[in-house]
Amino acid sequence: MAITSSFNIQIFIFPLLVVLLSTQSSETSTSITDRFTQCLNNKADPGFPISGQLYTPRNSSFPSVLQAYIRNLRFNESTTPKPIVIITALHPSHIQAAVVCAKTHRLLMKTRSGGHDYEGLSYISYLNQPFFVVDTFNLRSIKVNTEDETAWVQTGATLGEVYYRIAEKSNMHAFPAGICPTVGVGGHFSGGGYGNLMRKYGLSVDNIVDAQLINVNGKLLNRKSMGEDLFWAITGGGGVSFGVVLAFKIKLVRVPPVVTVFNIQRTSEQNLSTIADRWIQVANKLDNDLFLRMILQVINTNGEKTIGGIFPTLYLGNSTALVNLLNKDFPELGVEISECIEMSWIESVLFYTNFPMGTPTTALLSRTAQGINPFKVKSDYVKNPISKEGFKYIFEKMKELENQMLIFNPYGGRMSEISEFAKPFPHRSGNIAKIQYYVTWDELGVEAADRYLNFTRMMYDYMTPFVSKNPREAFLNYRDLDIGVNNHGKNAYVEGMVYGHKYFKETNYKRLTMVKRRVDPTNFFRNEQSIPTLSS
Repeated sequence: MAITSSFNIQIFIFPLLVVLLSTQSSETSTSITDRFTQCLNNKADPGFPISGQLYTPRNSSFPSVLQAYIRNLRFNESTTPKPIVIITALHPSHIQAAVVCAKTHRLLMKTRSGGHDYEGLSYISYLNQPFFVVDTFNLRSIKVNTEDETAWVQTGATLGEVYYRIAEKSNMHAFPAGICPTVGVGGHFSGGGYGNLMRKYGLSVDNIVDAQLINVNGKLLNRKSMGEDLFWAITGGGGVSFGVVLAFKIKLVRVPPVVTVFNIQRTSEQNLSTIADRWIQVANKLDNDLFLRMILQVINTNGEKTIGGIFPTLYLGNSTALVNLLNKDFPELGVEISECIEMSWIESVLFYTNFPMGTPTTALLSRTAQGINPFKVKSDYVKNPISKEGFKYIFEKMKELENQMLIFNPYGGRMSEISEFAKPFPHRSGNIAKIQYYVTWDELGVEAADRYLNFTRMMYDYMTPFVSKNPREAFLNYRDLDIGVNNHGKNAYVEGMVYGHKYFKETNYKRLTMVKRRVDPTNFFRNEQSIPTLSS
């Protein structure tokens, strides 16, 4: 009977498990795949046939479909575990059928939106179970209503598409989310979602008012029918632990017709340590209309390493007001009005993403990533100022290692006004900044990856005295398997605490596990860092 809808990174690679998955006999794998695809064809709505949306390793197009949304080349190796089926869903019934059939045939389900999960968990698995991928890129409808200042956004849409469709209707509306236009809505929104409007309006999840979710029974729910606990959980706790989020209803925010940006650079010779010291003192106290990021990276000139600082900035106002504000509160940066550029908010999105000046806004509709390399990301939170001497030590460590980049994102403003319990995302008042450790490299292969992963971990370890403690907090959207992996055995709850307390803190983690026990008691929706059920 057809299902229909009523609604219009120390990284653990688990070598043994990889071997078990990759050495399954082709006969067994083919048998599982055939039974699963037959079930899908039987269960999907006959008005929306699913057969044309199924890709197995026997299809010649399987590699291209799999690789189309792999955004980290660390996970595009021949040894990377592969799904037995990819479903490029065109209709909610395709996902409903996938849930029902996966439960019947004991398969692990992965859901991919834009493919930007930093550990690739939306399309790979190290758990000892055959898995498949539901790819939602076809489900990307965006319906903007400027009269009530809302929009319904399907989770296969990208941030660039969302921004473009909003600006298409209004030059005075926006939405607080990330700066990378090819990031998918599904994982970004459900994990928190932050960007350069966060000090003014908070996170993406602080501006979500409804959602559509397919639950473990294959039913399509909205906020009213799912209940407030589940709605709370999927707006900051990661949707993939609780179901498959199909769409979010977002509340648009207002921006002025003209904003101001700059992207100035400062070097060690320009007293970068003094500038960094002042940034950490004032970044979370500046006007809420100002988002002033600090990026520290190693510059190698003829074999000599120095540290450079980049300060990409968005101000919701004109350039004169911005320069006056910074001359008063941050004179060390030495910003001049000639370095500032006035433009529309949608143009600032392109600027912040390093598109050349004059690039048409239609570039935001492209789903082709600007550059794809192997990389590793980690995160930290700064709660106390780092001294000028502290920054000098950090600079020396960055030069000692390779390819180091530290991105400091300012907090304060609206972020400090929202309770840490309002959403699963708890990193609110008391935080000066979030640090993103970003290391990328050109060489492919496991040997190169291990080398650069080690550099990343060394930098992270060195930063221990400067960041949060007990727990050492982390950001869910910056997925990092180094901080804990769950095997989902009898110790699942305790294993989940290791990373769960870092991402959500203790109270929110416990509440998430309580929601999980109620809505998914058999732990069908799981991955290496998903929310386990609360122990009885």
